[in-house]
Amino acid sequence: MDKTEIVDEYYKYVAKIPAGLQYIADNLRANNVTTALNEIMNFSEGITWIKQMEEILINQGVNTNLNKHQLEDYLNLINEGLEKQDFVLVADIFEYEVLPYFEQIVA
Repeated sequence: MDKTEIVDEYYKYVAKIPAGLQYIADNLRANNVTTALNEIMNFSEGITWIKQMEEILINQGVNTNLNKHQLEDYLNLINEGLEKQDFVLVADIFEYEVLPYFEQIVA
């Protein structure tokens, strides 16, 4: 895969994230917890992939606008909410914090 393909795949993937985040929030609010938790797992795996791609892209001189520290903060908040089983809080974090964060990356 060359640099252009990697960048293209990265941004195609990141562009899909906001809709997925809204889907998670909607399912949490509708008490479809199992569906939401499966999607949260997918999101977590996707973040791992993004971080790996981020390193490759940075090494090739591509700035992706990803703030890893901010992302880690969101993941910690989500984990805390899940541990408390406060699904309304987790839905709010996804919809009102993480979703706008990813929207500004793809904008």
